Amino acid sequence: MKCPFCNQHEDKVIDSRIAREGEVIRRRRECLSCHRRYTTYERIEESLPMVVKKDNRREPFDRAKILAGLKKACEKRPVSISALNAAVDRIEKRLQDRGETEISSRDVGEEVMRELRELDPVAYVRFASVYREFKDIDQFMDTIKALTQEKHESSQHS
Repeated sequence: MKCPFCNQHEDKVIDSRIAREGEVIRRRRECLSCHRRYTTYERIEESLPMVVKKDNRREPFDRAKILAGLKKACEKRPVSISALNAAVDRIEKRLQDRGETEISSRDVGEEVMRELRELDPVAYVRFASVYREFKDIDQFMDTIKALTQEKHESSQHS
């Protein structure tokens, strides 16, 4: 493992722990050259579907892109990075569970919307406004009304 501080390749593992419900191993490492410590995560490489873009280009599923989109939508909102990582984990799991070799970028976007709806209503509306390419204020208001209606209905069933 290459040290992020001095780029040397010799290190030792100080501690290993299971994380994220047994799907990840977290390792604390110490560089044998500069003696600084850092954390690495190890996960099983599972076959994720290729994402088919609007223009029919195909690219590998990229967890980092999903996380970046969630971070952008949740900017200045009270949503922790651990909540965002957990959301990405759930999205990735649902896409894997489909067992498909390809999935549309639209389906990926809908999964992100599903998570944001639960995480933070403001972040959900932010993401929806870009993702659904709102053309006018009416589309924006319709989304807010639908979200408010869902919240009202769910509170009545509780």
